[in-house]
Amino acid sequence: MIEYRNLRVALLGGGTVGAQVARLMLEQADEMASRVGASLELVGIAVRDVDAQRSVDLPHELFTTDAESLILGADIVIELMGGIEPARSYILLAINSGADVVTANKALLAEHGPELFAAADQVGAQLNYEAAVAGAIPIVRPLRDSLAGDRVKRILGIVNGTTNFILDRMDTEGDTLEQALAMATDLGYAEADPTADIGGYDAAQKAALLASLAFHTPVPLASVYREGITEVTPEQIASARKAGYVVKLLAICERLTDGTGQEGVSARVYPAMVHRSHPLASVHGANNAVFVEAESAGSLMFYGAGAGGVETASAVLGDLVSIARRHVVGGPGFAASNHAAMPILSINTVITRYVVTLEVTDATGVLATVAKVFSDHHVSLALVEQSMTPALPGTASRAAVSATTTLVIGTHEATEAALAATVRDLSTNHVVTGVTSVLRVEGV
Repeated sequence: MIEYRNLRVALLGGGTVGAQVARLMLEQADEMASRVGASLELVGIAVRDVDAQRSVDLPHELFTTDAESLILGADIVIELMGGIEPARSYILLAINSGADVVTANKALLAEHGPELFAAADQVGAQLNYEAAVAGAIPIVRPLRDSLAGDRVKRILGIVNGTTNFILDRMDTEGDTLEQALAMATDLGYAEADPTADIGGYDAAQKAALLASLAFHTPVPLASVYREGITEVTPEQIASARKAGYVVKLLAICERLTDGTGQEGVSARVYPAMVHRSHPLASVHGANNAVFVEAESAGSLMFYGAGAGGVETASAVLGDLVSIARRHVVGGPGFAASNHAAMPILSINTVITRYVVTLEVTDATGVLATVAKVFSDHHVSLALVEQSMTPALPGTASRAAVSATTTLVIGTHEATEAALAATVRDLSTNHVVTGVTSVLRVEGV
């Protein structure tokens, strides 16, 4: 048997994930060679500072600041730098020089994925990104390969470990968002600036990738509707628990039809109520899970660690082995599948159930007035719960300080447009003192 030549691997980035990838490549070199049919030679690690402190003890001679020379001498380039530039330019340089690429850069793919995939397709290169979506969870290859003969209808994903940890603490321990975020920061789950996580930006990037992959349609990041968890309150969490639900930040990718009957793609991120009987409700801590509903395969769930150096390195190395095998056996790379090219539908076309919490004046006929507002917009009520808030004590007379009532209203399915119009009218109605919260109900 003719032995295949060594495959030269360049690593861009020596941070938490990069250091673990390098360590595992060096420690498991023989085992990986037996899987691939060729030795994988780590020829260098491009970093900004070769003398910086590393989380893993690696040979100093591997580090370099000359990323371009490293790329031009490699067969496979692993990009773990993060950010848009220079990562985008380096990946294009690698592809155009004949190298295949592995990346975990969700932000880059969400912004420039079509450009990068087109460049790879033009030269027959491979661009793999399993680690970009849900850390160690294998979801890209199942969607791309295992379900290639099926029709994916919907994806519900808990794809951000920081927000899942925060919401789980609020549900199980009664923490406020601020308390749970402080703990997430202490444990290393949240960055010093947690905006990308709690604002839903990280999850939106992953939703764009999942939707593009599942529905064979380029989904730009700008078309992903996004809400974070910053407005979620302990009261909402408690109300959901009382009703048998848990609040999760979900990335939802779905086939829908618009008002004309045309099929399109919806991609959105927001906190939603999930019934405790649903598998996603049992995803605790900083874990991730992706729940896939396919026409023939039915319901599938992929669960595991959504972050962490060694966990994410596992997904990176899986991509590396897959690409290296193609070098040995030959054949073109996998082109991005964009044949469907369906339109991206507005959030207004989404149909789901809602729970609306209102503060209203305690007076005769208030419930009928509120119900009429819902009816006027063709939103049907499923349940109404009421609790009295006593008039505030003080020097003012009781006539001057009216008691208020909290109404928790659950709806049947309605369009987002109809619900938004209902909330707008409620917020200006004379019997409503405030719209406390609006939560969607998903997973039913």
